[in-house]
Amino acid sequence: MDNDYIYLDHNATTPVDKRVLDVMLPYFTSEYGNAASDHHAGISAKRPVERARVQCAKVINARVEKSSKSPDNTKEIIFTSGATESDNIALFGVAEKYAHKGNHIITTVTEHKAILDCCERLEAMGKRITYLPVDNQGFIDIDELRQAITPETILISIMFANNEIGTIQPIAEIGKIAREHDILFHTDAAQAMGHVPIDVQAMNIDLLSFSAHKNYGPKGVGGLYVRRRNPFVKVAPVIYGGGHELGMRSGTLNVPAIVGMGESLELANKQMNEDAQTYRGWASMMLSEFQDKLGGIQLNGAEISENRLPNNLNISIEHVESRSLIVNLKNIAIATGSACTSADVQPSHVIKALGYGDDRAHTAIRLGLGRSNSREQVLQAVNTICEEALELRELRTAFL
Repeated sequence: MDNDYIYLDHNATTPVDKRVLDVMLPYFTSEYGNAASDHHAGISAKRPVERARVQCAKVINARVEKSSKSPDNTKEIIFTSGATESDNIALFGVAEKYAHKGNHIITTVTEHKAILDCCERLEAMGKRITYLPVDNQGFIDIDELRQAITPETILISIMFANNEIGTIQPIAEIGKIAREHDILFHTDAAQAMGHVPIDVQAMNIDLLSFSAHKNYGPKGVGGLYVRRRNPFVKVAPVIYGGGHELGMRSGTLNVPAIVGMGESLELANKQMNEDAQTYRGWASMMLSEFQDKLGGIQLNGAEISENRLPNNLNISIEHVESRSLIVNLKNIAIATGSACTSADVQPSHVIKALGYGDDRAHTAIRLGLGRSNSREQVLQAVNTICEEALELRELRTAFL
């Protein structure tokens, strides 16, 4: 990237950290074995894979087996191509494996499309889905969740933190309710993993999806936490062909990417608190600057606090169409919402779900802060965005 380019879309993806890349490189060349093979090259590839599995597990306090005679290991992390695949395995895998117990799944209207599209397909297959509404900050109502539960409910799937507006759901409360009713609880934690504290034991999470590229790791790799004790969760495979990953996800393991993901998550976990404090400070500063320089600013999602992703700021700028603004910003990267639906001209389903109209949805921008930014860059970006927004407002007034 050009040195003048300011990247403010870290909620979409992040650059690979140099420390992560250095750890990955040998597994493209000198340590190229297939981790499923029993010979020396295969064993040399399997060891770092198992180490990465433990690194991922420790970030969320998954169960790790310790032994004085062998390295730590865990069977609660399975590797996938990313959070989208993990979501698919969780929903379709549970729906099939627990069909004998019921056919009802509870989720929310603000989920990522990886969940919503799965639910749409499950409905076509005869499953019943309840979509919980949210309030104007993106939070579900815990009482509405309780009321939605039926004897046929087998799964609650509610994302940890929203990818567009940053709102963090009351995950521990949701997990407690699920456990009380003997219902499995899955959360899509793609945005939260490595950015906010996660404890699958304390929060009663049974399945959790994550990926590497939101945490300065490589794209195309992710994981699914599957609880193996109290309760022992069973998931039917979605991909067949060899029985890899405890039979839940067949396919040759992407060793370099897996090694990179383990390293990236370990690094993210170590500097999580420091990063969160920095990003929340910047987000508050940006919001204040936008309000002072532009006016007509509405914050979308939760207030800037512990209940919001620290690196996320989503605002609507009154009378400024977000797509026009993004096109005009030649050296600044921001987003209109979810990167996975950025080609869609429809207004954000998340902003609409907060109870706002098309105008607010079409004027919403998401700014994602990250390690590639500095305070000076952030202030420069705010000033440039304000200048462009004011010009667009003037053009709009001229044509009215």
